[in-house]
Amino acid sequence: MSNNRITKLPNGIKIITEHIPYVKSFSLGFWFNSGARDETVDNNGISHFIEHMVFKGTKKRSAKRISEEIESVGGYLNAFTSKEHTCFYGRGLAQNIGKTFNVVSDMVLNPLLRDKDIVKEASVVLDELNDINDNPEELIFDKFEELIFNGSSLGLPIIGTERNITRFNSELLHKFHQEKFLTGELLVVASGLVNHDEIVKLTENIFVDNFKYSPQTRKTSEENFASNLIIEKEIQQVHCIIGRKTYGFDNPQRFPLVLLSNALGEGSSSRLFQAVREKRGITYQINSFLNSFSDASAFGVYFSTNEKHVDKVVSIIAKEFQKFRDVKISERELKRVKEYVKGGLILSLENTTNRMIRIAHSFLYFDKFIPIEEIIQRIDAISPEQISEIANEVLDSSLFSKVLIKSNNKKLNKAA
Repeated sequence: MSNNRITKLPNGIKIITEHIPYVKSFSLGFWFNSGARDETVDNNGISHFIEHMVFKGTKKRSAKRISEEIESVGGYLNAFTSKEHTCFYGRGLAQNIGKTFNVVSDMVLNPLLRDKDIVKEASVVLDELNDINDNPEELIFDKFEELIFNGSSLGLPIIGTERNITRFNSELLHKFHQEKFLTGELLVVASGLVNHDEIVKLTENIFVDNFKYSPQTRKTSEENFASNLIIEKEIQQVHCIIGRKTYGFDNPQRFPLVLLSNALGEGSSSRLFQAVREKRGITYQINSFLNSFSDASAFGVYFSTNEKHVDKVVSIIAKEFQKFRDVKISERELKRVKEYVKGGLILSLENTTNRMIRIAHSFLYFDKFIPIEEIIQRIDAISPEQISEIANEVLDSSLFSKVLIKSNNKKLNKAA
């Protein structure tokens, strides 16, 4: 049994809590409606950089003290930046939620953002950027979204660019922090053995005079056409994504698309895994994905293989797309996919941090709490005909873009 409560303060801040009486811990998140999508080419990466910098000290606490205050009571602090949001969160034992709230709120409201710390952290973020560039499995997804969202800020990478990272300074960071983290939209979300009134009181005491509510407006992602990108690097395998832009969280058609994606290439029993890996053994990795935002999603298939097998795998993917368009999915297969998706949803609820994140997403994208039972009902209601309708609309190969990362070794390419 759980209990959800919502309070909206006069300055626009929303506090959402989920009381779970049978756990002894909590997860607490501060969600700011700012991410890579809210940046420009010239400051791309600044949200992610500020996410790093808030851990470097405040007017009251050094970086070491921030860590020690939480870890000395068995707690944990972290943060992440996405295309549309930045979240700072902590988890710990229920009796320490007040301490965690005070530490994290101090971090996000009063970061020092000193030039000497920025210079050091720039090296850390550049190492992170280099790790992504050295890892084709990560790099290819950034390049794919850059391709399909070309002309939109949704195509900007979360981490930013080397040029920007090396140019950030205290003045730039303070200005952006003031505009996006002290002004805008804020959700305070907690899940676990929490007291709603306590969280509301803490929020009122700390944020009411320090945060200015301002509704976030975003430009809708623009339409684009299919295009291809080839990147050469010092690697052995070929990495490939075939995909397109499609429905976002704001479109109810996204639900049957989730099931279509799962049937196509998520899990060992999916069509692509069976056709490419199990039947022919020509790839180790192949899976479909649906990375969603408020008004658009990146949908596609990713695989890695030997260069001589690339065309074969692409051909099999195209055939599986066409099968979905020509032949209605069976009730048996659809039931298996539904149970797989529902199982994943329910299992994720055994973690308070996952629950906190799910609640936040529910409010960020739908402005209300959507019970898991309602989601399960919507999944169960999807028919084979709806899957066919989505397949005919989405799986049109003429609308798909392709990103290929392959070896720059000419001898290797020739041998293949």
